[in-house]
Amino acid sequence: MGIVAGLDSSSAFTRIVVCDTDTGAVLRQGYAPHPVEPKATEVDPQAWLLSLGEAAAGGLLEGVQAIGVCAQQHGLLPLDGQGNLVRPALTGNDKRAQVAAADLVDGLGSREAWAQAVGCVPQAAQAVAKLRWLARHEPEAAQRTAGVLQAHDWLVWQLLGRPARRTTDRGAASGTGYWSAATGFYRPDLVELALGHQVALPEVLGPSDAAGTTPEGLLISAGTGETMAAAFGLGVGVGDAVVSLGASGSVMAVHHEALADPSGMITSFADATGMHLPVVHTSNAVRTLRGTAELLGVEDLAELSALALKSTPGASGLVLLPYLEGERTPRLPHAAGTLAGLRRESMKPEHLARAAFEGMLCSLGDALDVLRMRGVEVRRVFLLGAAAELPAVQAAAPTLFGTQVVVPQPAEYAALGAARQAAWALGVSQGTLGAHTPPAWQGAAAQIFEPGEELSVGQAVRQQYIATRDEIHPGAFGQGS
Repeated sequence: MGIVAGLDSSSAFTRIVVCDTDTGAVLRQGYAPHPVEPKATEVDPQAWLLSLGEAAAGGLLEGVQAIGVCAQQHGLLPLDGQGNLVRPALTGNDKRAQVAAADLVDGLGSREAWAQAVGCVPQAAQAVAKLRWLARHEPEAAQRTAGVLQAHDWLVWQLLGRPARRTTDRGAASGTGYWSAATGFYRPDLVELALGHQVALPEVLGPSDAAGTTPEGLLISAGTGETMAAAFGLGVGVGDAVVSLGASGSVMAVHHEALADPSGMITSFADATGMHLPVVHTSNAVRTLRGTAELLGVEDLAELSALALKSTPGASGLVLLPYLEGERTPRLPHAAGTLAGLRRESMKPEHLARAAFEGMLCSLGDALDVLRMRGVEVRRVFLLGAAAELPAVQAAAPTLFGTQVVVPQPAEYAALGAARQAAWALGVSQGTLGAHTPPAWQGAAAQIFEPGEELSVGQAVRQQYIATRDEIHPGAFGQGS
């Protein structure tokens, strides 16, 4: 038996789990908030190290043989020729690069050209757009930039004592906008298009590779982004999709190949195992429920859920297209929400509450269908986020998604995924695991919900939603989803 640790440095905190190498059982945990504003767009990354030190206090890492690091994605740390920061780190929360992202699309010629080049169309959060913003708004800092890292890359580099070799992994690299998950190579020409000159980029390690060993003998694995680490911690595989219910929503699935999507709806990430994680984002998920709760004057989402369950599937004919903040999937950035099917008998609070849940889930069903239409197999859906615990979500999701729904118990899945990666790298270094065989840790404890006999009812509700969507926004999905 050995002991490994997984470190998750999110935008707001550092979480560390210490696990048994063979089983994945959590032996102890540490936590510390970052001494920065949670929604900060610029951060001195020394704050991450301070938080890391606090989370690891009290001998938390005693006996640990290897550690894996995951961190917030889409950050950018521009370094000068000596490895010092040119300016504070730009975080994924920073939306100032929206115009820069659009400029890059024009610079390469089209959205399709970007999708073919790197599997995604530039977004404000991505490193490539931040580089363009830097070149346009801080040209002196841009000129001094000789190398770039992301948050997890920088933390690994610091833990190893800032060696000459800088590393990243496929998962983190696939979110930059200048590395292709399909080819496994950087596109330095896209870095130059964004920044105006070439820079040093970190070496992309394989899933079971080690980034190095600290002077104290602690093995550091490749690390990865939070999304990839959470998927690895959950234990998802081919046939699994993960639907995340935040204010906005996302759907990702494990797939055997990268997907280039000319529409830009699919972002082609790589995962932490050598496979791929195509992701589709929606702009509206739980914000739809919160807006409806405010409109109806109910206290919280639990009360909204109870109200919705007083209605019946189909909400007495009410259909809510939940495009309250515009929408990314389908691409309707300037759309507004639509409430259709109003009749005297449907104008009751419980029917609107039900329509809100069904609209949110049908919109995520559209995102699932974007992946299914590209050949991605979906046998079951993992549902994440606090809203996944709501009875109205659990009642409707299996029939609207048309598949088994798994609601994992709350856990630190990103940190667990980082720890599992550390165990893998340690096993490879010791000769007890193969480079393509991750440790077989026990999967997440979960509730399981089946569509059952209500499947046909749910699919009728879904068709009602699709008919309304296509009437209000014809051609939003081309020939339909």
